[in-house]
Amino acid sequence: MLNLCKIKNMSNALVVIPTYNEIENIERLLLNIFSLPREFDVLVVDDNSPDETAQVVQLLIKKFPKRLFLEIREGKLGLGTAYIHGFKWALERDYEYIFEMDADFSHHPNDLIRLYDACATQDFDMSIGSRYKTGVNVVDWPMSRVLLSWLASKYVRFITGLGICDTTAGFVCYKRAILEKINLNNIQFVGYAFQIEMKFKTHLNKFKIVEVPVIFTDRTRGESKMSGGIIFEAIFGVLSMKFNSLFTKYDI
Repeated sequence: MLNLCKIKNMSNALVVIPTYNEIENIERLLLNIFSLPREFDVLVVDDNSPDETAQVVQLLIKKFPKRLFLEIREGKLGLGTAYIHGFKWALERDYEYIFEMDADFSHHPNDLIRLYDACATQDFDMSIGSRYKTGVNVVDWPMSRVLLSWLASKYVRFITGLGICDTTAGFVCYKRAILEKINLNNIQFVGYAFQIEMKFKTHLNKFKIVEVPVIFTDRTRGESKMSGGIIFEAIFGVLSMKFNSLFTKYDI
């Protein structure tokens, strides 16, 4: 159960990293983050990975006891619910900047600083690590997947009216105020469409959003979690989300 009392922390920035079977990547990723010139705390939300990802994190906590934290859930419950769990954990504490980041090195740790600076020094409320702001900055994806992702972002932009080139991006910095404003208990989607829904509700709440160009690199270790069901949720979920925002009382 989440503690209602806010707990003091050292850094004002928290990176939330959901994991499921990321034992090949997690230690190297965490060490990279902790070596950055700006200090970031990290919360790993692990869905009881059979490959013992959580055990690796527990060992590293001994080395970084005030910067690394772990929440273990009962099973594979979806990307969106992992982030919501992490967001609520962050809001119990004093973090001002909360990040989404993949565990597979598709998001480069160095870019955390650029996303942070966009919110902390340029007065944006959300900064997005964008693959498509300056063309197509994707490395080692098959062309079919690049086209699927690029067209998905175009489709979402057309349906929702979002002025964002990379609407499905999963590398994001939120100012605390966004997560306090959005009703996290009423986020509908748990897969790919979760990223879209969070950006859409941020937009509807009139927060300032900026895209920071990044280079996205496909994972070299471990297995992708992408599935047909996740894509189906994104395609049809966007339509229902936009429809509800126009014709019904839409909880933002």
